Amino acid sequence: MATLLFSASTAIGAAAAPRGAAAVAVSPSAGDVVGVGAPVTVTFAEPVRERSAAERSISFAAGSTKITPAGSFTWLRDDVLQWTPTDFWPAHSTISVLSDGFSTSFETGSAVVGVADLDAYTFTVSIDGQVAREMPASMGKSGFRTPIGTFTALEKQDVVVMDSRTIGIPLSDPEGYKLTVYDAVRVTWGGVYVHGAPWSTGSQGNSNVSHGCINLSPDNADWYYNTVRIGDPIIVQA
Repeated sequence: MATLLFSASTAIGAAAAPRGAAAVAVSPSAGDVVGVGAPVTVTFAEPVRERSAAERSISFAAGSTKITPAGSFTWLRDDVLQWTPTDFWPAHSTISVLSDGFSTSFETGSAVVGVADLDAYTFTVSIDGQVAREMPASMGKSGFRTPIGTFTALEKQDVVVMDSRTIGIPLSDPEGYKLTVYDAVRVTWGGVYVHGAPWSTGSQGNSNVSHGCINLSPDNADWYYNTVRIGDPIIVQA
């Protein structure tokens, strides 16, 4: 499991963003309560000419302490920059974001970390460092392997219709499917979810039979859906 690693700094964000690149919005928004792996998205007033200067203008604080968490920048558009933490934000904290005079803050909740183990056929959730529930799971079978890595909960949907045609598999194909699933927590924009799968409960805990999703029993999926926040980490390992 990843650890909460932060160090104090007294010289963060010393360089200002270039003229014409003032920040106008930050997500998460003021007052939002998010998971400890939530990325921060900064929108600028216009396309940024000097990206490195804009990146240097962004700084963070946890409470009253400036911090330099490990992470990486990605430009989603010429005027939108996303910073993704490598480690986690401290739980139960106020995180302040500053960029060239623009400032806002959001809150983090408990550190709810889900770990999917492809070889052990389990999905284990810890809360603030303590294991809360270890659940039998079934992940992606051969040819549809669940991607390995660290992700975050992107969105939560009560009901999702999953249609194999969206990933290029006709319904008439032996691998074709069209299913209505419940308690779905999105892991990737490519279509990987943690969700309830009553049809695979016999395989959960002993074999991987899904098309890439993390299958749980309806009861376990309901519990996770009601426990996780957007931005909480989901780690997939073998």
